[in-house]
Amino acid sequence: MTAVDSRRAAAVPVGSRPRRTARQTLSAYVALTKPRIIELLLVTTVPTMLLAEGGIPSLRLVAATLIGGALAAGSANTLNCFLDRDIDQVMHRTERRPLATGLVTPREALVFGLVLGAVSVAWLAVTAGWLPAVLALAAIAFYVGVYTMALKRRTPQNIVWGGAAGCMPVLIGWSAVTGSLAWTPVVLFAVIFFWTPPHYWPLSMRFRDEYAAAGVPMLPVVAGNVAVGRQIVAYSWLMVATSLLLWPVAGTTPFYGAAALVLGAGFLREAHLLLRRARAEAAGSPRSGASVEAGAMRLFHGSITYLTLLFVAVAIDPLLPF
Repeated sequence: MTAVDSRRAAAVPVGSRPRRTARQTLSAYVALTKPRIIELLLVTTVPTMLLAEGGIPSLRLVAATLIGGALAAGSANTLNCFLDRDIDQVMHRTERRPLATGLVTPREALVFGLVLGAVSVAWLAVTAGWLPAVLALAAIAFYVGVYTMALKRRTPQNIVWGGAAGCMPVLIGWSAVTGSLAWTPVVLFAVIFFWTPPHYWPLSMRFRDEYAAAGVPMLPVVAGNVAVGRQIVAYSWLMVATSLLLWPVAGTTPFYGAAALVLGAGFLREAHLLLRRARAEAAGSPRSGASVEAGAMRLFHGSITYLTLLFVAVAIDPLLPF
């Protein structure tokens, strides 16, 4: 019996629920929202709002937008857990999620996700305006309907197009400040769009066998490491080039331009190193398999640092006196 087969046999039947304390219940519902993903989404919202304002916007508006954005992201993530509960039981990386362990039943998760979504849209409509509310609703619908239901189990390009939902916070943040959209948030949207594949595919390389066992055709499942590495490099170049567009489009200062260049150079270096390791593996170099896996996780973690620091630069730029 394989490790995956063992997990299937030992999995808690979806829908059953062991006894739980109030603390366990609260922790389980919080876990459904995937807070670490929400943190990353909110990291892009505040800098975008500062850029839209050209300084520091109303702190009340910032707080309202962050609350609404967090609720919307939590709704999408909860509904994703509801729909992917069979996959989560199979994969070691996700086997401790509340639906996989039975701490939360599918019905509870579905109701929770829908309520969060309704509250988030209503909250944003009242506190930030109708456009941020519509964009939040679109983000939830896209992540759940397009990515989770239509793409994830059908195409290796799932994360490319499905990742568009993760780009919506910049549009929400910009529209909350200005009441409209413009080319600047579209450029920021594109940066995150091109960032998503080289962020997520390295993680998929690390967990290739688990995705394959779960029947999810992530690109590393259906293509070799060299082919995946080439696409990671291609998207990385597109991401860096797009990040530099913000300089002329938004009229940012040389500070942002320098930050984007330095951070982009570091990202491209790691992406090319991963491709080089993949080619060495294909050529039969000793211990190259472990080297590819280590390089993939290095790029995955580095991609989070890259996006965070890039948006820190976006936030600082409008506060500079020149």
